[in-house]
Amino acid sequence: MQIALFQPDIAGNVGTTLRTAACFGVPAHIIEPCGFPFSDGALKRAGMDYATRANVRRHADWSGFQQWSSEAGARLVLLTTAGATPLPAFGFEPGDVLLLGAESSGVPPYVHDAATARVAIPMREGFRSLNVAVAAGIALAEALRQTKGFPA
Repeated sequence: MQIALFQPDIAGNVGTTLRTAACFGVPAHIIEPCGFPFSDGALKRAGMDYATRANVRRHADWSGFQQWSSEAGARLVLLTTAGATPLPAFGFEPGDVLLLGAESSGVPPYVHDAATARVAIPMREGFRSLNVAVAAGIALAEALRQTKGFPA
């Protein structure tokens, strides 16, 4: 399992997501540009010292990430409020990449089109979305549960 953040806007959310990835031994991808200067200092508050221990790969842009994912044969699972499949109904496979969009704008149509699957986390009516780092953690936990990928 892997996590990818598409052009994230908020350093704290990236730090939190990298901390989660490090704790579970899951590689993380940052698809740039970011909405903040990417640095250890920017990530430190939320990521603590865990963010520096995460396995992070930075991609200069979407095309660079897409080339990597194609070569890796990775299945892109987009977490989106416009998802067609509710999270509990989706069948994860080892090696899936959980792709999350920017906090302010999600992902553009060409990223939706490139995704193998679009998955939504069910919420109560009247609520628009979850924090991206929280959504990443919820989806990762479900994916690891299904694939028996939690650390021993």
